[in-house]
Amino acid sequence: MSAISNFASVKLPAQLVSQAKEAAQPLRRSVAGQIEYWATLGRVVEHSGLTVQEARTAIEAYEAAARVAREMPPTLKAAPADSASDSLEAVKRRMLAANADGSLQTHIRSIVAGNRQKAEQRKDA
Repeated sequence: MSAISNFASVKLPAQLVSQAKEAAQPLRRSVAGQIEYWATLGRVVEHSGLTVQEARTAIEAYEAAARVAREMPPTLKAAPADSASDSLEAVKRRMLAANADGSLQTHIRSIVAGNRQKAEQRKDA
């Protein structure tokens, strides 16, 4: 008898695997771990009903806010940069919890709505 595996083999485009390899290195993930991470993000986006453009806009807004937070003087930050709350695992847990209770989708939708409103204002101007 052979043991039942929790893994399955799939064929992926070589370019995707190469991109995953590049993205995984700075984060110390495996290629499979990076692709799994991307798949999880895709499921969250798909479940929330966002379009690809809305998801990109939300990600760009999140990354911009993260850059601002990194550049913020330490006295204004809520917690020191080396605190356990800033670990990748802690962020992942918070994101999964926010996804489970629906607050992640709500937050993303509010960002998208705000961006749409700004776009409409620019169009009207």
